[in-house]
Amino acid sequence: MPSEKDNKGSDSSRRSSWGVELGEIDKRTRFQVNRVDAASSKNDGEEYGESDPLQGEEEGSRRGSLDNARPTSPTMLLSHTSDTSGYDTRYAKSFRHFTREALPRLDNYRNIMSIQAAYRPTLDELHNSTLHGKPTTRPAGPQADAEGTVKFGWIKGVLVRNLLNIWGVMLFLRLSWVVAQAGIGQGMLLILCTSVVTTITALSMSAISTNGVIKGGGTYYMISRSLGPEFGGSIGLIFSLANAVACAMYVVGFCESMNSLLSTFQASIVDGGINDMRIMGVITITVLLCIVCVGMEWEAKAQIGLLVILLVAILDFMIGTCIGPLSDEAKVKGFIGYDAKLIAENFKPDYRQSEGVEHSFFSVFSIFFPAATGILAGANISGDLLDPQGAIPKGTLLSIVLTTFSYLIMAFMSGAVMERDASGNITELANQTYLDCTDRECKWGLHNSFQVMELVSAFGPLIYAGCFAATLSSALASLVSAPKVFQALCNDRLYPYITWFGKGFGKNNEPVRGYVLTFFIAVSFILIGELNAIAPLISNFFLAAYALINFSTFHASLAKPIGWRPKFRFYNMWLSLVGAGLCVAVMFLISWWTALITLAVVMALYLIVAYRKPDVNWGSSTQAQTYKNALISVQQLNNVEDHVKNYRPQILVLSGMPGYRPPLIDIAYLMTKNLSLMICGHIVKDPLSQRVRNVLNYKAQNWFRVHKVKAFYNVVDEVDFEEGAKALLQASGIGKLKPNILLMGYKGDWRECERKELAMYFDVMHKALDMYVAVAILRLQDGLDYSKVIADDEEMSNGVNTPADKGFSRTRQNSQESIPRNQSFSQMSQASSASDLSAPATPNLNKSRVSASPNAEDGDAGHTAVTIVDPGQEKNKLSLMKKDKKKRESKADLFRGPGGAPLPKEVLNSLTQFQRKQGKGTIDVWWLYDDGGLTLLLPYIISTRRNWSGCKLRVFALANKKDELEFEQRSMASLLAKFRIDYSDLKVIPDITKKPQEGTVSFFESLINDFRIPETASDGSGDGISISEAEVLANADKTNRHLRLRELIIENSMDANLVVMTLPMPRKNVVSAALFMAWLETLTKDMPPFLLVRGNQTSVLTFYS
Repeated sequence: MPSEKDNKGSDSSRRSSWGVELGEIDKRTRFQVNRVDAASSKNDGEEYGESDPLQGEEEGSRRGSLDNARPTSPTMLLSHTSDTSGYDTRYAKSFRHFTREALPRLDNYRNIMSIQAAYRPTLDELHNSTLHGKPTTRPAGPQADAEGTVKFGWIKGVLVRNLLNIWGVMLFLRLSWVVAQAGIGQGMLLILCTSVVTTITALSMSAISTNGVIKGGGTYYMISRSLGPEFGGSIGLIFSLANAVACAMYVVGFCESMNSLLSTFQASIVDGGINDMRIMGVITITVLLCIVCVGMEWEAKAQIGLLVILLVAILDFMIGTCIGPLSDEAKVKGFIGYDAKLIAENFKPDYRQSEGVEHSFFSVFSIFFPAATGILAGANISGDLLDPQGAIPKGTLLSIVLTTFSYLIMAFMSGAVMERDASGNITELANQTYLDCTDRECKWGLHNSFQVMELVSAFGPLIYAGCFAATLSSALASLVSAPKVFQALCNDRLYPYITWFGKGFGKNNEPVRGYVLTFFIAVSFILIGELNAIAPLISNFFLAAYALINFSTFHASLAKPIGWRPKFRFYNMWLSLVGAGLCVAVMFLISWWTALITLAVVMALYLIVAYRKPDVNWGSSTQAQTYKNALISVQQLNNVEDHVKNYRPQILVLSGMPGYRPPLIDIAYLMTKNLSLMICGHIVKDPLSQRVRNVLNYKAQNWFRVHKVKAFYNVVDEVDFEEGAKALLQASGIGKLKPNILLMGYKGDWRECERKELAMYFDVMHKALDMYVAVAILRLQDGLDYSKVIADDEEMSNGVNTPADKGFSRTRQNSQESIPRNQSFSQMSQASSASDLSAPATPNLNKSRVSASPNAEDGDAGHTAVTIVDPGQEKNKLSLMKKDKKKRESKADLFRGPGGAPLPKEVLNSLTQFQRKQGKGTIDVWWLYDDGGLTLLLPYIISTRRNWSGCKLRVFALANKKDELEFEQRSMASLLAKFRIDYSDLKVIPDITKKPQEGTVSFFESLINDFRIPETASDGSGDGISISEAEVLANADKTNRHLRLRELIIENSMDANLVVMTLPMPRKNVVSAALFMAWLETLTKDMPPFLLVRGNQTSVLTFYS
């Protein structure tokens, strides 16, 4: 058994790891715990060693409890002991046994898809006494072997790679030429200008890389998580391609140097030309592929060896300048050693024509700048860095400082010891004419020879070794960078058909498939042999990435999301913007046509991702800017006074779940599409937990997305229909963005339902009109509620479980365990790029179906059945869903019956009647009373929609006097013309007061018979439902008018595609609910689709300009 000392040591270490210090608790602490014996204590310690910290309170009666009801014994106090560094461990193993609360821990804040994510109690578990937290079973997923994983520090991982990439071939073969053209002064200025661009970019990258954990993907990861998947995906793809082609360019540079070296010995493989380069190139790239496939550790060792060679070569050159020329042959080739007169002469520029191009400062700058494009070499392997947040800023900035200093020193040295022109003829040394190249072409000097470094160096072959090290190290870095970035892009599934390359192998998750792909791309370009035309395009691809890194920092600083808190403070948003502008400017300086090609490629890839709309949620600054813009716009809108010309129908639809009443959503969307606000209200009688609310919101938003409806969803719970509708009317919207029209379905069961339901339905209309909100009621003869006919989107997605599926899924009643804890569904849309886990499936909520009444209530909504799906199975299912996406474009595929069965054609036609293309027909507008013009405006908006453009408006109006019929018709026609409302026919009804037919009267009497009360009866009178004889007599004229209207509608509008009529006014304390509903039943029964509209008596139309 462990000793007491060991136990105390264990407890001390555990307290240290938790960050809880109880040693300083005052002796008067009122905590009290039950005594437990040693054996029990030992067992508890073993049991709780790896258990969840929240289970202690659930079994407090066995392990410990708080009890303040009786006097506290000193021996039972959790108090200060003689050992001031600890507390008495005889009674409790840890503080976590006494509370449900979780203490602040790093694991509590991990990504929800992370294997190490910790269990934090939900608000429900803390707030409700009946809920007990239980540890969630995390899906088993592949975990990297932490012990065998190779991670690099900032020196080996970032500094070394950046140095090798920046100290490229340019250092040995082109720097002397740059000094010859620009002179020492402008040459050093040119180097500093290049360093300014790269330094600003490095500062911006440092800010991004220290604003949270950086995972694999480097540049792509930073841009995509900052600016979103559109920019990130486009840059990730072209950046991977640029690195692959750059690898080929560096290998070709190595082959050129090797060919030059062989030619000095009159040696060759085949022809001493392009074929030799191809053979050497394929062999070289194959060797490099073998090095990276063996593992990153070997690649890092190779990089260290190459860096040593490169440093020795640089040192060799510097020593050579100090030693001076060792022979007359070196002198006649232009190497004369340090000379003040030579420095003064070479300090000035001497721009000349070279290779058919007349050079200037900017043309030389464009040739030199690609030397600085290696600052992302370390960041590109961010997934293999031990601490990317610390390594990337330190390594990148230090590499820029060191390389800038070395370039400046070597540029000065080159100009200080070498002449611009020299003949190389040793016979001219005596008369000093070897420097006179006025009338002849010289082959030596800074202008004419690329072998200046070899000439000046103390030992020439070391310069060749330096060239080889520079080219091979850059090729190796590009061969590693391209697959690493491409792997992260593939795992994020932004583009189709590339996910196969995202699979990693080995303990370091090596992208072997990406290595092979990069190998074949590089080989194909190596076989071309001539890459001078492609080089500017590659440089522009790198510069596009630099520009977006700078813009990412600027945009994040501009949007100012709360999550933008980079540890690196030495950045400035305006400096980052200037950096982005400089990068774009340099792109056009290098080659304007390749800059245009680069921008076109970025835009094309951007549009592909934007069109695909990947289901990712990375908290980008564009999302933050969207919120900021929306907030500013809403606040500005509040300061704009309302005007009739700017009226927009903003509709609150009492639809329940949108998928339950598609026709009601469709007709509302016909009026609001690309025009105004639509909110779908959902009223639930029973209380809902927040997790269920999240599920309902997710399902509603998913339905909107699938059916391409732009609307909002709002649910209220624990209220009846009337209170819920009032809450929605009063609380929906913000500022000027709030509903001004209430759209409801017609209550078809008003005669059979409970009278309380009818009263609530009627009172909602009163409340809306009291709030000056217009009321619209839609009636379809087949009804609106399709909740029992069509399947949920999840049922359509999941289909019917096969026997194999049943082994992986299970359903729990009254359970919400498949819903991620403490997460909304917007937060779980995408796993991190470094995670092998897919996002969890949408829970399959089998909610109890609503009744046929249009009150949008979900009875017993609290009882839910949630299907929990295995992550591996769900991953395969997601891929199958994507394959079937193209098949689900017709309306028949958007709506399916239970189990995914196809719906009957007549049901489908009824469901989609407002979505289908309407043939030549009419929209009949019965504009009976002037309600402000809403009755006329809504059908006009519908007629402007593409699917309804074939339907013409026919307007019906009532005549004031029969003998003034012609005058009334001309007046109405003039009014419609002034409103600029196109109509095909206008009819003024002269005989609205005519007595209705007996059959119509009998039909109406049958509707109200069950609600009539005798004159002598007092029961039911005054309840707002029953119809008294006095009420019938008082409203006899209105009743006859509505009966006559039914006959006129049957006579004129039975063939209409849609009938829109002014809603009769439900006058308070004058018309009962039953009588009013009888009027509506009379007007709409057995009619075409019927929309009743009542405006708020405020003008929504005007003829003024």
